[in-house]
Amino acid sequence: MSQYQSAGTNARLKLFALLQAQGVPANEADDLVAALEAGAVAGAQSEVVELDGMAPASQGAMFADGWDEGVTAVSEALVGIADRDWMRRGGRSTGAAELAVHIADVRQRERASLVRLEAFVRETVLPRTHPNTTERRRVLEALGEAGGLCTARTRNADGDVIVCTREAGHYDPDDEPPFKGGEPDGWHKAGASIWKDSGAACVPHAAV
Repeated sequence: MSQYQSAGTNARLKLFALLQAQGVPANEADDLVAALEAGAVAGAQSEVVELDGMAPASQGAMFADGWDEGVTAVSEALVGIADRDWMRRGGRSTGAAELAVHIADVRQRERASLVRLEAFVRETVLPRTHPNTTERRRVLEALGEAGGLCTARTRNADGDVIVCTREAGHYDPDDEPPFKGGEPDGWHKAGASIWKDSGAACVPHAAV
């Protein structure tokens, strides 16, 4: 039965989430789910009632009496459960509260996972990247720490947009690199690409 309980809880939370996404008020969502749950229990109760008087005749009268008493007890218990589910109507927002707790729990686990991921990137991935490389820039962007890098960009021979990997404010058009592929001095650089802002495919540098 535990698998049905888990499936029911997950389905209930998903239903509340879907109703919430459609703008259904929390109280109305509670009423709808309470009605469904009470109806499901009522359906089970009607099946139990049909077992009254259905004890195997071969077991004798005493067994039959106990059977019918058991049917009555279970039937009354199911009626009580249906009543309880129905009484959840009326604005208690039980489902909305459960959904809020569930969402908070999921977000807490997500935050913990992000903290572990950030620690891994910072402690393992970042040290393995070389300064002034596209790989390092991407890692810094993922960490939210690329704000101090140059924003100039251009297109390479393949038509791909590439972004300068040097620090912001470095650009000096008069400080030309000694040779193609060498140290860029005042120009922009990303991998083997070195360029200045006056190129047709370049976005002028902004020192931010």
